[in-house]
Amino acid sequence: MEGFRVKQVIDWTSTQMRIIHAVARKDFRVFFRYPADAIMRVVEPVMWLTPVYFMGQGFSEGGRAVGFAGFTGTSDYFLYVVVGAFMASYISAVFWGMGFSLKEDMTLGVLEPNWVSPAPRMTLMAGKSSMMFIITTLNSIGILIALGVLFGVRIPFGSMILPAFIVLVPMLIGLAGFGFALSGLVLLMKDANTLVDVSNYVVGQLSGREFPVTVLPRPLLAAALALPTTYAFDAVRGLLLGTTTLMPMRAELSILVAFMAVATAGGYVAFKTLEQHCRKLGLLGTH
Repeated sequence: MEGFRVKQVIDWTSTQMRIIHAVARKDFRVFFRYPADAIMRVVEPVMWLTPVYFMGQGFSEGGRAVGFAGFTGTSDYFLYVVVGAFMASYISAVFWGMGFSLKEDMTLGVLEPNWVSPAPRMTLMAGKSSMMFIITTLNSIGILIALGVLFGVRIPFGSMILPAFIVLVPMLIGLAGFGFALSGLVLLMKDANTLVDVSNYVVGQLSGREFPVTVLPRPLLAAALALPTTYAFDAVRGLLLGTTTLMPMRAELSILVAFMAVATAGGYVAFKTLEQHCRKLGLLGTH
């Protein structure tokens, strides 16, 4: 009997992984059907970061932003922003890749046909999120290569790349859980543009994408410190750039692990609740 149950678990896991792989492969093929869009996902961030590079040079002495170092512990303002942009790209991927993708499926009229398949809806969403994170990582690598060619930017990964990755993992899993809840809201609200755009901007900025959160006014600082992503940004910068962290590294990692657990469970419950509500109201087939 025990062996039969183990086999059932293995078969169920294998089925879910095949579904995730099929959804991810579909999204990957769609992404590369539009090569100009794929290229612009690298070109546009480089365009946005170029003025930051020259601004950082203009306010530096001998390549060192001395005043900025007093706030953060590093004198390289541009690298500070580049790491923040890298981290913020995953926040954007959740908001636009998971939340807005449901709106696109509604507009194309394929959401309801997809969801009448026997595949669990959460597994379909997991397939989207996994491909979204892979594409975001590839985009970020392309951006780092372009910045290295244009400006000689080199992020000092060294031996800290593995600890930085360990910090990144719970943030990504937690963001995926948050993305499930956001997707449920998109199902309910229909018009996702404003919700996604404003939320993406606010969360990215309050997490310290372009500046240390310690310079914020107290009300905004309190909001920033309430966001788990703030500690992910802070920890990764501390590991890669040697910046002064807000809290000890273990404490920040503990916050991220707690965020992963709460966001995953809460996102699942929120999505299932909102999705069932929308089904009862007959909203899945409308947009």
